[in-house]
Amino acid sequence: MFDYNHHCFVCGELNPQGLKLKFFKEGEKVCTTFVPGEVYQGYPGIVHGGITSTVLDEVMSRSISALGLMAFTARLEVRFRTHIPLHRPVRFEAWITGRKGRVIDTEARAVLDDGAIAAEAKARFMVADL
Repeated sequence: MFDYNHHCFVCGELNPQGLKLKFFKEGEKVCTTFVPGEVYQGYPGIVHGGITSTVLDEVMSRSISALGLMAFTARLEVRFRTHIPLHRPVRFEAWITGRKGRVIDTEARAVLDDGAIAAEAKARFMVADL
């Protein structure tokens, strides 16, 4: 996987406020599991949609970094299907759906421990020319 800065909010081990998530590959997908606590809630007992969106964005970005590329989110669309409860594991998974030049399209989903899809996302990324 691409070596990110260790202060990233989602994956950075050195970020004291960060999620510190670990990512892994399963075939063509990149995945992570997140067990959210109270500090990530919106309504009582429910994960804030911004946190869900952040993790979906990051797992899609990681599907690109798995190719050895760095890319920036150009567009992000999230569809929430049901709430994500606190203190239960949520699996986030993402995959690449297309590529044309420097533009890469991805999709992702958040899956609850009972198999229900809590959220889905589509994003378009622009490969960085750093």
